[in-house]
Amino acid sequence: MAADNASSVTEFILAGLTDEPELQMPLFFLFLGFYVVTVVGNLGLITLIGLNSHLHIPMYFFLLNLSFIDFSFSTAIIPKMLMSFVSKKNIVSYVGCMTQLFFFCFFVFSESYILSAMAYDRYVAICKPLLYMVTMSPQVCLLLLLGVYGMGVFGAVAHTGNILFLTFCADNLVNHYMCDIIPLLELSCNSSYINLLVVFIVVTIGIGVPIAAIFISYGFIISNIFHISSTEGRSKAFSTCSSHIIAVSLFFGSGAFMYLKPPSILPLDQGKMSSLFYTILVPMFNPLIYSLRNKDVKFALRKTLGRITFS
Repeated sequence: MAADNASSVTEFILAGLTDEPELQMPLFFLFLGFYVVTVVGNLGLITLIGLNSHLHIPMYFFLLNLSFIDFSFSTAIIPKMLMSFVSKKNIVSYVGCMTQLFFFCFFVFSESYILSAMAYDRYVAICKPLLYMVTMSPQVCLLLLLGVYGMGVFGAVAHTGNILFLTFCADNLVNHYMCDIIPLLELSCNSSYINLLVVFIVVTIGIGVPIAAIFISYGFIISNIFHISSTEGRSKAFSTCSSHIIAVSLFFGSGAFMYLKPPSILPLDQGKMSSLFYTILVPMFNPLIYSLRNKDVKFALRKTLGRITFS
C-alpha cells in the first residue's frame, strides 16, 4: 500500500520534458547551467545584502527573502528534473511526489505574496517617503513576512490535501517533469469537479489576491509619479519600480497562463512549456533583473569584490 491508504500506487514515473533520446544530454547540460546560474545568482544576492549595511533597509529585506524563495523553489524542482534526462525511468515514491508538490506549492504562494509585499514597500517609498522608515518598521516588515510564509503554508496544505484525497489506480506515469497539480488530477481515477474547483479557488487566492494588491499599489504609485513636476524626479521614481514590474510580469504571466485556463484549452505538453517559465526561468532571472538594473546592488558588488581583492 502507498502512504495514502486509498491509493494503490506506491510510486510515480515522471515523463520529463521530452522522450527524444538525442535531446536528453543537451537538455541536461542546459538545465544544469540554468540551475548553477540560479544558485550563484540568488545565494550571491543574499550574501551581498547580508554583508553590506547600506542594503539593510526594507526593500532589500524583501529582496533577500525573494532570493531565498527562488533558490529553494528551483532546488525543489531542478535536481529531480535533471534525473529524467540521464535515467531511463525517473521514478519518485508516492511520499516523495507529495513532498515535492507541497514544497512547490509553498514556494509558489510565498513568491506571489513576497512580490505583493514588495509592491506595498515601493508604494510607501514613493507615495509616503517622509514616513517610509516609520511605516516600514522592522515589526511591520516581520509581520508582512509572516503573512507571506503563512500564505505559503496555506497554499501548500490546501493543494496537497486536495491531492491526498484522490485515488491513483493502475496508471502511474505523470506527464510532467515534476509532481504538479493538474497532471496528478488527470492521472487520478476518482478526481471530480470538486477537486478542480478547489484548485481554481486556491490558485485564485494565490494569484488573484497578490495581483489585486500589486495593481492597487501601482495605481497609487503611477498617480503619484504623474504629480511629480520634474522629468528627472519621475524617471527616478519609475526606475525604483522597473525591476519589480519585470519580475511580477514574468511570474504572474506564466503562472496565470498555466493554471487559470481549463486543461482542454491548454494541453499538458504546452502546460509543461509554460511552467518552465515560473519554475526554472523566473528564479534564474530575478537576481539578474535586480542586480543589473540596481545601482545599490552594483555598488555593493564592487565594494565586496574590492574587499576580497584587498584582503
